[in-house]
Amino acid sequence: MRLDLSGKTALVTGSTQGIGAAIALGLARAGARVAVNGRGADKVTKAIEQLTAEVPDAQVVPVVADLASEQGARDAVDQLPRADILVNNLGIFDSADPLEISDDEWRRYFEVNVLAAVRLTRAYLPGMTERGWGRVQYIASDSAIVIPAEMIHYGMSKTALLGVSRGFAKAAAGTGVTVNAVIAGPTHTGGVRDFVYQLVDRNLPWDEAQKEFMRKHRPQSLLQRLIEPEEIANMVVYLSSPQASATTGAAVRVDGGYVDSIVP
Repeated sequence: MRLDLSGKTALVTGSTQGIGAAIALGLARAGARVAVNGRGADKVTKAIEQLTAEVPDAQVVPVVADLASEQGARDAVDQLPRADILVNNLGIFDSADPLEISDDEWRRYFEVNVLAAVRLTRAYLPGMTERGWGRVQYIASDSAIVIPAEMIHYGMSKTALLGVSRGFAKAAAGTGVTVNAVIAGPTHTGGVRDFVYQLVDRNLPWDEAQKEFMRKHRPQSLLQRLIEPEEIANMVVYLSSPQASATTGAAVRVDGGYVDSIVP
């Protein structure tokens, strides 16, 4: 299967590192013009340099904006007025005592993980439907379904994204635009590495720490290892392609079998 996204422009939010950077790289390899987003110009520039080192002929543009605010969303649209593919990857996570999470923290998680995606969908979806082609995706999480006790606020925000995705898919029905959520399982990123060491002995070597984390805190995983960011990106690139034209309104799992269900 050859996935060709030539002529398409993709915005990947929060794409200077981790899953977002892997998605941006995957889309660039498929021929898309990719907008790399981050809050700081230096980090965006560095991420673009790393991407173009991997794909020298890539078309890459910077979108420097803090998408956790209404003004940040406007800044992003000013820099990139049109997008054919929108990947709402931006997100924050951390562990916390569920009874100690403040109102402000609940609001912050909803603002960053949900409203940022809603704002950009409102901005770019009308243009996609007018042109009769587009792809909107939301990077959700196994935590949307299997809510971790130590990450209730995060899980809530990812559950909300599943509802947002299904709703916007209905809003785009019959237009040639698909809207989907990608349920990512525990993934090996820098942020997750730090999170793992919050929950297991910091003196353990990484390979042992990862196994300990999966055994104690994510025993449902059938993969029994952390997923690599490229494995999430592979699904996102496919869903961005013409070959995925009949997949919409879905919550597609790339979770290593973590969610104990035979229904996607």
